[in-house]
Amino acid sequence: MTLTAVPTVAAGRRWAMLGASTLAQVASAVMIHGPAFLIPSLHADGMSLAEAGLVAAAPTVGVMLTLVAWGAVTDRRGERFVLLTGLSITVLAGVASALTSGTAALVLTLLLAGGAAATTNVAGGRVVVGWFPPDRRGLAMGIRQMAQPVGVGIAAISVAVVADAAGPHAALWIPTVACAVAVVLVGAVVVDPPRPDAADPVAAVNPYRQDSFLARVHGVSVLLVVPQFLIWTFALVWLVQDRDWRPAAAGTVIAVAQVAGALGRIAAGHLSDRVHSRMRPLQWVAIAAAATMALLGLAAALDLAVAVVLVVVATVVTVADNGLAFTAVVERAGPFWSGRALGVQNTAQFLAASAVPPLAGLAVTHIGYAAAFGLAALFPLVAAPLVPVREERPLG
Repeated sequence: MTLTAVPTVAAGRRWAMLGASTLAQVASAVMIHGPAFLIPSLHADGMSLAEAGLVAAAPTVGVMLTLVAWGAVTDRRGERFVLLTGLSITVLAGVASALTSGTAALVLTLLLAGGAAATTNVAGGRVVVGWFPPDRRGLAMGIRQMAQPVGVGIAAISVAVVADAAGPHAALWIPTVACAVAVVLVGAVVVDPPRPDAADPVAAVNPYRQDSFLARVHGVSVLLVVPQFLIWTFALVWLVQDRDWRPAAAGTVIAVAQVAGALGRIAAGHLSDRVHSRMRPLQWVAIAAAATMALLGLAAALDLAVAVVLVVVATVVTVADNGLAFTAVVERAGPFWSGRALGVQNTAQFLAASAVPPLAGLAVTHIGYAAAFGLAALFPLVAAPLVPVREERPLG
């Protein structure tokens, strides 16, 4: 079962739904990643670093625990219902977290907020793919996938500043209000894409039993997460420690690279529309990521100035696969399986992303930054031949 025909809808309404879906994802990203920027304030208030780290991790754990379940609800009840329900619960949990006292209560409320915010990861993608024609889906999903880096950037600026000035609980009103605005936008704009009759035996076919396409996309995405999160986690520290940069200058370079990476996702999606394939550009990204990480490792080992340029290029290249894989998963899974398929896709990536920082930290400690960068090139190198290019079906 694939997504092929797209119903007629006014172009303005289609782009409005994309905007609402993207803003909902941004708001959820602020809720999920914002607590990480509370750590200095929580620690200053007397909380141990271990406890503050637990608070920061709570929303992400909630996301991992609920993605597949929300995907199943999306497949049964529709995207609008899931987005409105999840975002509303997120708002209530956010209010509770802002008003609560005590570490245990804060962790619990943020765990619930993250679990509810996970709805935008699964339902929002289907809204975009369901309303856009095949030759515009890559671009549309690329725009939507900008939401995560944008949300992290907003959280880094707003949550950290408010927490420093007024305390961590005051800062939690920022993602809470953002999600409340998202509820209003989704309610006003988003309409479920039409689906075929659920009784149609073709529509009910499990796409995982038909072939290995989805499983291979999931596996490739997990492999490509490794260099992405290695760069996200250690690029700034490398610039400060190994290159003797000032933190402000290093932070500026990383921020510019993140913006460029967000734009790169749009470019990759647009390219997939132009070449009528999601898998060929995905394979190109994997090859480019392997080459860039290998060159970065070599340049860092030789202490070449071009290493700084390569870390920016690596930041852009290693995130470009995200929208391509998400679009391919939704298109291949179909309207009655795309929620669960996106749940599996997100869960696998979150688990891999959670493992990268501690393992990469061990690698950096024992073999250094240059070797760690070079070693990360092996993951996209393995991923490239696994991309199911030949198994891809014609778009539309």
